[in-house]
Amino acid sequence: MKLVLIGIQGSGKSTQGNLLSKQLNIPYLSTGHIFREIAKEKTRLGRYVKETMNSGALIPDDKTNTIVNEYLSRTEYQKGYILDGFPRTMDQARAFHNHIDKVIYLMISDKEALWRIAYRDDTARTDESLPALKKRIELFHKYTKPVLEYYRQKGKLEEVDATQTIKEVNESILKTIGKQLVKNQITSWELKQKTIIAIVGLPGSGKTAAANFFQKKGLVVISFGKVINNYIDQNKSEHTEKIHKQVREGIRSKYGKEALAILNEKKIRQVLKKEKILIIDGMRSWEEYEYLKKKFPKIRIVIVALFADKSTRYYRISHRKDRAHLYGAQRDLDELFGTNMGPTIAYADHLIKNNFSIEDFFDKLEIIYRSIYFS
Repeated sequence: MKLVLIGIQGSGKSTQGNLLSKQLNIPYLSTGHIFREIAKEKTRLGRYVKETMNSGALIPDDKTNTIVNEYLSRTEYQKGYILDGFPRTMDQARAFHNHIDKVIYLMISDKEALWRIAYRDDTARTDESLPALKKRIELFHKYTKPVLEYYRQKGKLEEVDATQTIKEVNESILKTIGKQLVKNQITSWELKQKTIIAIVGLPGSGKTAAANFFQKKGLVVISFGKVINNYIDQNKSEHTEKIHKQVREGIRSKYGKEALAILNEKKIRQVLKKEKILIIDGMRSWEEYEYLKKKFPKIRIVIVALFADKSTRYYRISHRKDRAHLYGAQRDLDELFGTNMGPTIAYADHLIKNNFSIEDFFDKLEIIYRSIYFS
């Protein structure tokens, strides 16, 4: 396990780093500690590092990269480590290729950080004058915030509220890496109950994007809507709202409004034999939900509803490669009342507003997924 802790001074990196080191049995490496030790040396480099740190400035990237890589090449760090204070800049992040598993961002306000530092008992720190601290925080926002976005896009960033108690922050970090503390022993987290996560929402709300997000996590996704699309494709019909409605009503006249759950039941059972979590893309009717509850009484079913403004949904659909014309008020009404989707949205366990960027949407999905997984 290779972890990186990022946060402004006073966010609790060293506290959590030392705690995690004992719990996970991997070494904790603080670049700040390394530099402070070098600053004590009566050498040219020592004097340079001391002067740079006392001014609140950052050690240049080339020197930092060399020092960190030298430390991490040592035997004790080969099986894993907890790294604090690096990388701090985009150049450092791009040059660092050490197969990091997770980057933990300890979130705290500047005001809270300064208050903590002002009242902590650490008189040995000579680089904590108020001007130096303010300078260091300013540099964090300027140079390190882009590093967070860099790792977010790589799917490695986890955000933790560092204003919680030390124990709560520690528990939150452990959860992000799939670990938990049981009777003072660290164990891998195991999902206690098999779970179906059913994604619901009107056309254009982001169901397909959400399904792709979960697929990238290695989860199996069953798309209820494929039954209708495949039927239309097999009969070489056009994808119009009229034909979709005819096929949908035809299937439901035969099986009832729980039709898509019935037609996918066998596949669901096969997946749940092997997997602990299953994603259903596009559960529609309340009857489908009730059918699944009846047929899978030991499986937890969680409804995640997606919402986007009407204009946003219509814009997204109109720019699709396929079936770009299938949108409008009539289709929305058919979904809400014709398929009886309204109750599933209203009864959802979680609601995600998807009006903004795909990154924002994925961040929200990640938070919801973790709350489901660890509940």
